[in-house]
Amino acid sequence: MSEVTPVLLDEQLCFSIYSASKKFNHFYQSALAPFKLTYPQYIALLALWEDAPLTVHQLGQRLELDSGTLTPLLKRLEKQGWVTRVRSRTDERQVLIHLTAMATAKRDEVYQRIGQCQTLLGMSDDEIETLMTDLVTVKAQLDQVSHQRLIDKQVNLQK
Repeated sequence: MSEVTPVLLDEQLCFSIYSASKKFNHFYQSALAPFKLTYPQYIALLALWEDAPLTVHQLGQRLELDSGTLTPLLKRLEKQGWVTRVRSRTDERQVLIHLTAMATAKRDEVYQRIGQCQTLLGMSDDEIETLMTDLVTVKAQLDQVSHQRLIDKQVNLQK
């Protein structure tokens, strides 16, 4: 008989985060439908509204997306009129992402719509801040574990 005590599905932190993430994506999908935006497109616009223009590389780092995911997303945003992609004049390897006039004009409308979604959650600002702090801690711990595993793998390869 095994001495390992199984951790049930509903007791798994990873499943709670995964499930909440799926529900958030679905929740935001309907909120963003009037703008014909997906959740990943929305977060790309959020980053650009904060810091545009950004290179594709900078945006990928900010969103933690690789170029294989980001490039098609940006092409769709460009086709829909939200952004333009322009080669850098100083370094042709870099592509700068700029917001269009439409994206700038619709920013407050998108913010207002998403703000209504957060209100619907019924959580106080303090509850949201606490949850975000906890999630940042989880993310940092996962980054640390991933980094340590990478180091361990490199050490094993050198043996």
